[in-house]
Amino acid sequence: MKNYFLIFGGFFMSKTRRMVLIAMLAALSTILLLPILQFPLLPGIDFMKVELSIIPVLIGVFTLGLGDGFIILFIRSVLWYLLFNQGPSTWIGVPMNFVALGIFMAIVWFFTKKKFSIKNYTVGIVLATIASVLVMMVLNVFYALPLYRLAAGFDVDKIFAGATHLFNMDSLSVTLNPTYLLTVVLPFNALQYIIFALVFGLIVTVFKKNKVVKFYNA
Repeated sequence: MKNYFLIFGGFFMSKTRRMVLIAMLAALSTILLLPILQFPLLPGIDFMKVELSIIPVLIGVFTLGLGDGFIILFIRSVLWYLLFNQGPSTWIGVPMNFVALGIFMAIVWFFTKKKFSIKNYTVGIVLATIASVLVMMVLNVFYALPLYRLAAGFDVDKIFAGATHLFNMDSLSVTLNPTYLLTVVLPFNALQYIIFALVFGLIVTVFKKNKVVKFYNA
């Protein structure tokens, strides 16, 4: 199918070159994980930083197809574990990151796979952002915060007031902290997905204008 090939100068890329491109995009995505390239968004919240590793993954999605995009994301996530492992923050955070970014790019792809237009892209981005933010909020409550509390001794409930205990799950204590979710998790994730959308949209525009790459249906 057409959407599984990157096109340079009108020629379909061979399977070997496609595999090379997957490796290159995964490597570029991993490079963008370097701490020096990450930056905080919210004042005083230095433990949450934006990294642009999703951009090469999105390029892969819209030149090779959604399946290959997930392969690139998976390779990048494995390399994240191997090269930038910082203990609990990594092994707890990477699965969350994979799930949220996977949902984000899948929804954007769904709304633009027939025609990559400004309207379709905007609708896809808005819905993908809402879905990914909601998923991150749920994962924070039932997955990340209990594990951070247990494995790293980091308890946001001691920093942000208003937490309500929900239940215990084995040795994990699950709480609901609306203050943290609404003032940190929600704005941080919403802003970062907007940044992803703007950066990728700019790349698509530049690449199309210079005819460097033909994006699928763009």
